[in-house]
Amino acid sequence: MKKSFFLAVLALFVWGTANLPNLLMAQGSYEVVTGKEFTSAMVKEFYLEGNAIPTQARNAALVKTPEGKRVLFALIDTTGYSSQIVQKYEGMIISEGNFTIGGQKLGVGSFGFGHTKPPATSTEDMKLFIYDQAGTKVAECSGKKDTGLANPMPLQVVKGEPAKLYLGRHAFELR
Repeated sequence: MKKSFFLAVLALFVWGTANLPNLLMAQGSYEVVTGKEFTSAMVKEFYLEGNAIPTQARNAALVKTPEGKRVLFALIDTTGYSSQIVQKYEGMIISEGNFTIGGQKLGVGSFGFGHTKPPATSTEDMKLFIYDQAGTKVAECSGKKDTGLANPMPLQVVKGEPAKLYLGRHAFELR
């Protein structure tokens, strides 16, 4: 009896030690979601300040946080809306859980975002402004320009430690 108990504890210890690096890595990484799960989560319109604004599925990303919660990022099409909306918003975020973007904590909810656009030749940081659906600013953060990014897109999420939301060449860390 003592011998089988000892062997069971030893086997559990060996398994835990062998799998610990994988378990620790899985806890801290974002997963980019594609396919049917992305299509099912993608909204066609996003509501901001009394307007249902079309989203751009081609410029969208769905991620799962290390806790398994989903966060959807997408650019929106403000063509034809008031200059106040056009100047303020470029995209949207829908979150099922807590996460940070550029060091700013966001919780469950839906948000619009806009940014400053530094000149293309500049190395200045991009400022990202995040608003609740009523238009009140809830966060502001900075994103560094990544000149080494091979294929910049209008919006993309790149896995890594940490994962990053890219708007063009400017990166905002996701944690």
